[in-house]
Amino acid sequence: MLDVNLKNQLKSYLENLKTPVELVAFTDSSPKSIELNTLVNEIAELSSLVTVIDGDNSNERVPSMLVRSVATGSEVRFAGLPMGHEFTSLVMALLHSGSHPLKISADVIEQVRRLEGEYQFETYISLSCQNCPDVVQALNMMATINPQIKHVMIDGSLFQTEVFDRDIMAVPTVYLNGKSFSQGRISLSEILNKVDQDAPARQRNSLANKESFDFLVVGGGPAGAAAAIYAARKGINTGIVADRFGGQVSDTMAIENFISVQATTGPKLVASLEEHVREYDVDIMNNNKARKVSRNQSTGLIEVELENGATLTSKAVVLATGARWREMGVPGENEYRGKGVAYCPHCDGPLFKGKPVAVVGGGNSGIEAAIDLAGIVEHVTVLEFAETLRADEVLLRKANSLANITIITNAQTTEVVGDGKRVTGLNYTDRTTGESNSVTLAAIFVQIGLMPNSEFLQGDIELTNRGEIITGPRGETSIAGVFAAGDVTDSPYKQIIIAMGSGATAALGAFDHLIRS
Repeated sequence: MLDVNLKNQLKSYLENLKTPVELVAFTDSSPKSIELNTLVNEIAELSSLVTVIDGDNSNERVPSMLVRSVATGSEVRFAGLPMGHEFTSLVMALLHSGSHPLKISADVIEQVRRLEGEYQFETYISLSCQNCPDVVQALNMMATINPQIKHVMIDGSLFQTEVFDRDIMAVPTVYLNGKSFSQGRISLSEILNKVDQDAPARQRNSLANKESFDFLVVGGGPAGAAAAIYAARKGINTGIVADRFGGQVSDTMAIENFISVQATTGPKLVASLEEHVREYDVDIMNNNKARKVSRNQSTGLIEVELENGATLTSKAVVLATGARWREMGVPGENEYRGKGVAYCPHCDGPLFKGKPVAVVGGGNSGIEAAIDLAGIVEHVTVLEFAETLRADEVLLRKANSLANITIITNAQTTEVVGDGKRVTGLNYTDRTTGESNSVTLAAIFVQIGLMPNSEFLQGDIELTNRGEIITGPRGETSIAGVFAAGDVTDSPYKQIIIAMGSGATAALGAFDHLIRS
């Protein structure tokens, strides 16, 4: 089950266990159960503190496993085989159940410990979803802290009856005590904000009481991280306020054009960025969105008002809020979002195994999505608005070699069709003939480019007609002391490495502004 390298790595991790851990396996004679039994026994062979127990299958999903702390009695469940992206979640569950310290603040640990009542969390995931482990690991940590909290990870591709009965068509999807709780990536602090009624007010007050920064970055993607590092190295008081550290890169599966790194993934790159930023004395304020940026004429400080009502001030600000997936803007898209309309093929593709799907968009991201999906689903129909495809030739050759991919150009998507619960098809117009056509589908994956996250700046900062921040050669904007970098700007090329460079440029431009003013 585990290769030699993985076993050696896992053995070194398990040396950090301080107290015994029990692995309870709920299995039958199915192939996946046999794999799960192999996995738990291989893990137990690597540490004397890990014991395997055969569980009673009554009222349990099969196959599944329970990670139990002998010291505290905490329980974390995995329904299915926690491999792929979720193997890390399993390793962390083992370590935390074995009393290895949690890498979260003492305040957060105490907040989780104080929660009253019973919390039964269920998280539906796909093993190819790069966003799912963050949610699984956050809830697993809560379960190891507070015995009143239980959590189970459920592989949606393995338990498809549940997925169908609950109309789950996007991952991660979280249920709490049998009711829908969240869909999509959600952080530990966001979870606590939803279950702890006093948490938002505490967070707001904490932010409002912060002293003014010398340099504040709004946005935590590659541009924001680079700007923060360059500023912090100058020895000035630096902060980052962001909706989530990593931004859209966290949702990118394959990165192959980052110079000096032949291939990596978005989550790995984001982890490295955060580790680098944390080497410096940078105040990272996650899970916060800005709603207004302005210059206080009396103090000369830049004020960043947040959606939670708090206001941060700084002598200089870099806006690096990035971009998000562009929407089709057709009837039915919003109605069926998360019910068959999706924007992450890696995350949600496995939920539509053996079914027909469409990809809207013929650029690199669209053709890459089609190629990935072709190995899972019955058939992929690619719809491209233009007369020709914009993807690289190497991707087009691969797509054309796959028998279950059909590419249609000059296709204008006009409507998402559904039955009230889920997507059933898509309508499009042939732009050459004007003829209307329909395709029967289970899902539509939208891959048509990016939109800048700049709505909160309308009327305050000069933007292009596409909503991009207009910047000068040093990253300066129309407000003195406010700079911008990355995909939110009018930079003609939206690439990770270019965003990082513009973040460094904006930080240096802002520092030059500070020493001159």
